[in-house]
Amino acid sequence: MRKYTLVLAASLLAALVAVPPGLNATQKPKPRALKVVLARQSTADPIQIMKHLGEKCPNVTLTTNPKRSDYMLYAGGWPGNYRFMVIAHGGDTIYATETAFLSNAVKDVCNFLNSKQ
Repeated sequence: MRKYTLVLAASLLAALVAVPPGLNATQKPKPRALKVVLARQSTADPIQIMKHLGEKCPNVTLTTNPKRSDYMLYAGGWPGNYRFMVIAHGGDTIYATETAFLSNAVKDVCNFLNSKQ
């Protein structure tokens, strides 16, 4: 009985150490806040981009200061054909997507940015 109690206590302690403070075992850690600047050549509606980012990716905000941004987003297209390209702070193109709906393009970019963390 004493060994059983010791094993149970050790496993409970291990479970407590494995979960960071403030998180349940089922919760995922929050993604890091990111700042994205919209390229000046973008032709997609920036207000709609911001709206969809707020819905699908609340940790990503648009900024107007390229020096303080993590990424640049080129958002081109018109209804039925949206092309988005993510550019790293150093200038390398790291992701591109093409979709029929603006919301899907924003969702794709959001998923990519959060997978990079």
